[in-house]
Amino acid sequence: MTLAALSVCAPAQAAPDAASGETLFRTRTCAVCHSLTPGKNMNGPSLAGVFGRAAGKVQGYRYSAGLAAAKGNWDAKRLDAWLSDPRALVPGTKMATKVASADDRAAIIAYLKTNPVK
Repeated sequence: MTLAALSVCAPAQAAPDAASGETLFRTRTCAVCHSLTPGKNMNGPSLAGVFGRAAGKVQGYRYSAGLAAAKGNWDAKRLDAWLSDPRALVPGTKMATKVASADDRAAIIAYLKTNPVK
């Protein structure tokens, strides 16, 4: 059997599940600090419409100096790095919570994608 044949037989990885991500968002500490309502900042900034938004720029939220100075926009890759270890990505950030599981991070990110600014 060739390697090409083996790769055809390999099971496909499941796509991240937004419904699982919603459960994780609500049952982990995400929802304790973040809302999905535009303009409703809590201990953390509102995550409504986070995809494509400039990092560290939600109006009315006081970011750490490091995150306020951050360049770039939030996308799946950046959110994955952030959720994996926020303080490694932006030293001095207020966010300490890490999501160790890559599957959990992918699900949370899939859920956040479904929450544009309304």
